[in-house]
Amino acid sequence: MRLIGLDIARFLAFFGMVLVNFRIAAEVAPGSGAVSILTNAMEGRAAALFVVLAGIGMSLAQPGSLTVLKRAAFLFVVGLINLMIFDADILHYYALYFLCALPVLTLSARALFWLGGCLSVGSLALHLGFSYDQGWDWDTLTYADFWTLPGFVRHSLFNGWHPVFPWMAFMLIGMGLGKLDLRADHRPRQFITIGLALTLGGLIPGWFAPAGDLQDLLNTAPIPPGPFYILSATGSAMVVLGLILALTRGDTGRWARVLATGGRQSLTLYLAHILLGMGLLEGLGLLNGALTATQIFLYSLAFCGLCLIYTWAWSRRFSRGPLEAMMRKLAG
Repeated sequence: MRLIGLDIARFLAFFGMVLVNFRIAAEVAPGSGAVSILTNAMEGRAAALFVVLAGIGMSLAQPGSLTVLKRAAFLFVVGLINLMIFDADILHYYALYFLCALPVLTLSARALFWLGGCLSVGSLALHLGFSYDQGWDWDTLTYADFWTLPGFVRHSLFNGWHPVFPWMAFMLIGMGLGKLDLRADHRPRQFITIGLALTLGGLIPGWFAPAGDLQDLLNTAPIPPGPFYILSATGSAMVVLGLILALTRGDTGRWARVLATGGRQSLTLYLAHILLGMGLLEGLGLLNGALTATQIFLYSLAFCGLCLIYTWAWSRRFSRGPLEAMMRKLAG
């Protein structure tokens, strides 16, 4: 039986990514108002929730190795195509996460948690030993040698938008969560309690760290992704999951079913928010700071609302979204 709460969480993760990506694309400067505070809180955390959910799905589905390889190949190709339009694509990273997950599919939840923690801490050595700025022009957010083999490997594994080290930790932790009985009565309360502790615990080191490179690695900003960012973003993902699992116990109303349709088509919606959502902004000439933080927030809300109308209507006739069906046909 499918857990509707996971689908809802997936749509909420998508909504958070839309808020962040539309603001970045429209070159809207972060402000201090309530809208900006909400969007700032989503930065790095919505995408982390997405990856945690992918890990949970991996453990629940227990796909065969060939299926994982096919899906990784599909996502890698689609991601590379998307990279021609959107530099911060996450799909080709998903392909790498799936490949890295193959050898550990059968590990216990505890082993996966430990492995995720070791990966996030071990990644700190990479930041201390290599220049995180290599390849980047931070003023334009462009990566000089991305389409070369050394640049692609460096970007994918170390200093890209969602590099394997340490973002793979979210996948491993999600796989560990997926090994648990998510329908147990105490699970929502447990996720919320542990999640709050991790979220707050991850914030503390950054408060006392001296200014400079060390502070960048000890705070909870997603760039560069230090171990306390992984800790805190894992915690916030667990809180969201706990709350949604608690709210969707027993019979759920139409609101839950509508939100779930969005989560079940998250791959289709992810590309739609780039091709259609950002495409419209570009067509209207609004990618140059012409909008305020409130205006881009309202645009994001309207876009996500239209997405739900579409997914609900589509689900009345089809069991999967267009890209989900294509991946199912090609990759099993």
